[in-house]
Amino acid sequence: MEKVALCWEALGYGYTRTDYNYVSRWANGAWDAGRLTTEHSVTISIGSAALHYGQECFEGLKARTARDGRVLLFRPDRNAARMIASARGIAMPAVPEDKFIDACRQLVRANLRWVPPYGSGAAFYLRPVLFGHGDNLGAKPADEYLFCIYGSPVGPYFQGTLRPIHVCVADADRAAPRGTGALKIGGNYAAGLRLRKQAAEAGYDDCLFLDARQRRYIEELGGANVFVIRKDKVLVTPQSDSILPSITRHSLMSLAKNSLGLKVEERPLPLEELSDCHEAAACGTALGIVPIGSVSSRERVYTFCEGGKKAGPLTRQIHDLLSAVQFGECSAPDGWLVEV
Repeated sequence: MEKVALCWEALGYGYTRTDYNYVSRWANGAWDAGRLTTEHSVTISIGSAALHYGQECFEGLKARTARDGRVLLFRPDRNAARMIASARGIAMPAVPEDKFIDACRQLVRANLRWVPPYGSGAAFYLRPVLFGHGDNLGAKPADEYLFCIYGSPVGPYFQGTLRPIHVCVADADRAAPRGTGALKIGGNYAAGLRLRKQAAEAGYDDCLFLDARQRRYIEELGGANVFVIRKDKVLVTPQSDSILPSITRHSLMSLAKNSLGLKVEERPLPLEELSDCHEAAACGTALGIVPIGSVSSRERVYTFCEGGKKAGPLTRQIHDLLSAVQFGECSAPDGWLVEV
C-alpha cells in the first residue's frame, strides 16, 4: 500500500488526523458491534458524566512496521486488561479483551497508509478512550457509554535519540494512597498538569512525584514510570498502589531479568537512594525508554551517568533490546506481538 506523503523521520509527537476512527456504543446493558467511521468528532449530551464527574478512562499503545513488512501491536492484551481495571474502578462497563484487540486491529488495518515504514524511527499511536455520556444531572454513573479509538503517526516524545531529560521533584501530590492513582483516568493526569507546566517553566522536562503519605518514596513522573540502575547493577522500579501499572515497565523488567541476566527488584524506592544509582530512566508507551540525567529536589541534585549528559550502558542496552522486540527484530515472549 502506498504511504501518505509525510517526512516520517521528522515526525514529532503530536496528533495528525488519519482516514478512520472507531466508535462503539454501550446502552441497555450491552455493547453494539462497533464501526469504523471517517468522522473525527463525536456528539455527546451537555449532561455527560464524563464532562461533569470525570467518568472517563483511556489507553495508549503503538503499532510498528517490522523489517519483513508485518505490522505489529505490542502487548494489546495488557492494555485491554488495564482499561478493564480502570473502567471498573470508576463504575463503567468494561470493554471485553477480544473486542478491544479486534477494534485496534480494525483501526490499524483501515489506516495502513498512515503507519510509518520500518527504519523511520516512527510508529502509529492508538488512543482508545471510554467515557460516560447521555443526559445526566446527579453524581452517579452514566446510563450510556462510548468506546472510541483514534490513531496518529508519531515520532519521538523527546527529540534526540536517548537524550537525557532533567526532572524536578514536585511540591504537591498527584494521587493519594488507596485512591485512583493506579487507574489510567483523565483526572490523574489533570492533577499533574499545573505541576508539569511549572516544571517546564523552570527549565525541566517533567516533574517527579513522591508518595503522598511520607513524601519520601519515588512514585512516577507526570507522564511516565521510572526505573533506576544501582551502582551494584541492580535494576529497581518503585512499588506503589498509587502509580500506573506501566506495560513498558513490566516488559523491560522481564527482558532485563530473563534476557540480560540482571537482578530486578520492585520495591519502595526512597528518594535518597538515588545517590546509590548510576543510571535512571523514564519509561512508557509514548516515550519508550528515555534516560534521566538529573533529579532536582529542594535539598540536592542527583546526577547520573557522566554527569547526566549521556545514557548509561545498561539503559541503552535495555532500550535497544526492547526496541528490537517491538519491531520484530528478535524473538519475543509468547503473546507479546499481535500481527495486524
